[in-house]
Amino acid sequence: MTREKTQLKEFLESISVLQWVLSFLLLGVACIILMVYLMFTSLWPLSALYFVWLVMDWHKPERGGRRTMSVRKWKVWEHMRDYFPVKLVKTAELNPNKNYILGSHPHGIMCTGAFTCFSTESCGFAEAFPGVRASLAMLAGLFRIPFFREYIMSAGLYPVSKPSLVHLLSKSGKGNAVVIVIGGAAESLASSHGLNTVVMKERKGFVRLALELGVDLVPVYSFGENELYQQVIFAEGSLCRRLQDLFKKIMGFAPCLFVGERFVLMPYRTPITTVVGSPISVPKRVTPTDEEVDHYHRLYMQALSKLFHEHKVSCGLSENHELRII
Repeated sequence: MTREKTQLKEFLESISVLQWVLSFLLLGVACIILMVYLMFTSLWPLSALYFVWLVMDWHKPERGGRRTMSVRKWKVWEHMRDYFPVKLVKTAELNPNKNYILGSHPHGIMCTGAFTCFSTESCGFAEAFPGVRASLAMLAGLFRIPFFREYIMSAGLYPVSKPSLVHLLSKSGKGNAVVIVIGGAAESLASSHGLNTVVMKERKGFVRLALELGVDLVPVYSFGENELYQQVIFAEGSLCRRLQDLFKKIMGFAPCLFVGERFVLMPYRTPITTVVGSPISVPKRVTPTDEEVDHYHRLYMQALSKLFHEHKVSCGLSENHELRII
């Protein structure tokens, strides 16, 4: 039997999720405003000293970052996990003597499943895959924001740039599993209730990198990710959609118009099940050909589709639900 949650427990869960949502949406901007504000107060030496530190530490995110286990084990992440709840499902072993690229799908609005499973210890990734260390990669520009970069580095987040990925997968020993949200900002614009759409037909850079470094590919699917918010989807070619695409092209992320269950920002209490698939063995090629990239990209899409259809019913979808790959 499932224990009924107390009012205190529900409150703690809601507060934990709210801080995550506000951090996702506003913390970066708030850090920039704080930095500028301090420059015009008597505390300006703090800004000056931090600016010097920032210049000296500029490349740290791409050279291993500053992962802090105590931050990843904050109690707040367990409350956030329980709000939905979020569950990690293992389908195969990952060899701790190898490195991996985990392709996470779908993006949804805020990558809630990927963050909870791979950037916190709340879902038990370390226990499920002993000796393997998960690292979630995200928009590189966020690591240029003062103060904010320190926070996201402490959670074990890394820039989704080639130097960063190469460092993690070839210069940090074995047992590294780098998680990349393949669809990125384009996929967030396709996030909609009742639909499972992934953007990856033309996303082949991660496959080429896997071949160059000889690391295996692992598909990951978070069922329920697209059900957390209701998003206004603008038609292709419409003015609003063109503005979204322009913003995405300039800034690297897409401005989504969405609404949650409560107070606009609070997501629906919909279960998220993040299923980690079986690894796809990838050989090492110093200069992979386009044919090799296409071959392993095709294998990856087939493995992702198989993973989706094998687990969709147990994760709450109907038997006739389809995965749309664009």
